[in-house]
Order: sequence, then structure tokens, then C-alpha cells
Amino acid sequence: MRQDIRLCRVAGIPVGANWTVVVVLVLLAWLLGCSVLPGAVPHQPVAAYWIVACATAVLFLASLLGHELSHALVARRKGLTVRAITLWMLGGITEFEGEPHDSASDFQIAVAGPAVSLAGGGVFLGAAMAVRYADGPAVVTAALVWLAFMNGLLAVFNMLPGAPLDGGRVVRAVLWRRYRDRCRAEIAAARAGQVLGTAIIGLGIAVVLWDVVDSLWLMLVGWFLIGAAEAERRTAVATSALAGMRVADVMLADPQIAQGWITVQDFAERVAAWSRQDAFPVVDQAGRLVGVVVTEQLARVPRDTRQTLRLDRVALVVPPPYVAAPEDPAGPLLTRRPLGGEVMAVVLADGQVVGMVTADDLRQAVRRCKPATHLRSPRMPGAGLGRQLPWP
Repeated sequence: MRQDIRLCRVAGIPVGANWTVVVVLVLLAWLLGCSVLPGAVPHQPVAAYWIVACATAVLFLASLLGHELSHALVARRKGLTVRAITLWMLGGITEFEGEPHDSASDFQIAVAGPAVSLAGGGVFLGAAMAVRYADGPAVVTAALVWLAFMNGLLAVFNMLPGAPLDGGRVVRAVLWRRYRDRCRAEIAAARAGQVLGTAIIGLGIAVVLWDVVDSLWLMLVGWFLIGAAEAERRTAVATSALAGMRVADVMLADPQIAQGWITVQDFAERVAAWSRQDAFPVVDQAGRLVGVVVTEQLARVPRDTRQTLRLDRVALVVPPPYVAAPEDPAGPLLTRRPLGGEVMAVVLADGQVVGMVTADDLRQAVRRCKPATHLRSPRMPGAGLGRQLPWP
């Protein structure tokens, strides 16, 4: 999930939002200001409805952030690296580096979110009672009751037993403990998520005659659950296929290397045009890694600068998680986004580049081990000599 809006850092964790959050904020404020609050407390000034509605919508998003932060903080305490938290139209996503090491940690990370949402519901309900007892504005009381209900609903919905919901993580943890096989448990939880998503879509179709908006929302949620559960199933199958394999088993050994001091134009004409590779490690004159370049990325370099711009000036920096050793396990490579859309890892030995792993390399390795995994067809390398570059 792409972060279009950077919000802040909480406990060192980058927090951002997808653009769809703006749509949700507007819809929530409109729903609260035009329907929920006037229906609960009639005959109030219009300005009061809208001020409270906007504040309530922001507090609800803060509740979603609290839900995701609880996952993140528990995961970090269990030894996982948290990449980022992203809020979006249907909730939030917390990105981890790696996976829980045992079923108990998996269970604790999963239940942390619903527990905080349930506690948040209790806090909002208590606040509503306090405002009412103090004869505070009735519209504020109604907004706090709505927040309490929504947080409780968030906790209950997320505990439904299917991936990628928190309840699906709980199912995975329980089956992991029972089977002693994490991949088998993850596949079962993913299938449960697909069944759950189908059931929610069916419910959406059933209520279409009563409320079209609620029906469309349910079908959207169900569609998302089915897609996310299928993605998790594929990842579990791929992880199982790569079990026991090393990075050396899946990497492209001795890849063509780009010299950082040559120009983009020289590289395109002398190397990229004649190579089967789409990505290249970039080194300095001492042979040390300075980055990677991807041919599609180079296509965006303005024509008038290609003859003078050095390659190391446009190379993508390789973060430490994307540097691997030949003896490292291959499975964890599946948990990261491809760098530049291509590179999963640059492989170093004694500080020198000895290999590279791309997304295609991983897909082909999985196909060799599990020919019937039904993974997406890999995009094969170019046909060879003199292939067409992605720029004129």
C-alpha cells in the first residue's frame, strides 16, 4: 500500500496515509454531520453538527492508527522490524520485515490490535457517560457513543476467522502450534479468508434491496479479503517451496556489473542493449557496491543529460536489508518489495558483488520446486543480443 501522505513518526515508525484516506474522512464527516448526529440529537445548530463531525472523523482515524500501532509495538518487542504503518480506505496496514519466530508471538501480535480497539471503545463510552453526567453538549455525547460503537465493531470484525484479518492471524497461530508447520497453517488461514470474503460478498448481494450503499461497501470489503487472502496463500506456497534453499541457490551468479563512472548513454549502448539483464549492480572503481540501476528507470532520464550524467548519480541506493550473502536463507527475500520493481537482493562476498536476485529469479525458483503452485507467470528476460531498450 503506497504512502501518498507522510504524517509523522511514532516511536520511530514512519506513519503515512494512502490518498483514499481523504475520501474516507470526507465521507465520514458527511455521514456524521448530515445523518448520524442530526438523527441522534435533533434541532442543533448546523455548525455544531459539522464541527463535531469533522473532529469525530479524525478521532476515528486516530483509533485506526492506535490499532495498527499496537500490532507494530508488540511485533517490535518480539524482535521484528517494523517498516511503516499506512492508513487507507479500509483500515490500516502494518508492514513487517520478516515473520514471527513462533506461534505464541504470532498470536500476541494478532490479538494486540483488537484488544486496543476494544479498550478504545470502552474509553470512548466512559467519556460519553462523563460528558452526559456533566450536562455537556448532547451532540458531543452522541459522537463519543458512535466512536465507542465503531471501535467495538472494529474489534469484532477484525477477529473474524480468515486472513488477512487479525482473526485469520489467530487461526494461523493456533494451527501453527497444532501442525508444527507455519506454511500449512498460513495456507489454511488464507483459504478461510477466501471463504469469508465470498460470504461477505454474498451478504452484500442479499442486502442490496434494502440499502445499496451498505451493499456496495460489503462487496468491496469481501472483494478485498478474497484478493488479500489469495496473495497470502501464494506467498505461503512460495515460502514453502524455498524452504531450505540458500540465496546462492536462486541468485544469478556473476551478473553483469555497471561501472558507476561511465555515462548513462555509454551504459545503454555498450551494456544494456546487449544484455539479458533488466537490472545491474553499480560499483565504484574499487569494486564496491554503490547502487543498482534498472533499465526502465533509466528510460526516465532526460535525453539531453544522458551523454554527460554519470551512472552512479542515478543509481538506486541499496538499503542494508537488500544486501545478502550467498549462505543466507532464500525464503525471507519473499517478504520485501522489489527495489526498482526488479531487485530482491544484491549478493556480496568479501565486499564484492558475486550475484543478484530479481523477482523473476524467485518466481522461477518457486516454479522449479513447485511446478503446480499457480503463481503468476514470470516476466522472462529479454531475448538476447540487440534487444530494444525502453527508451528511444
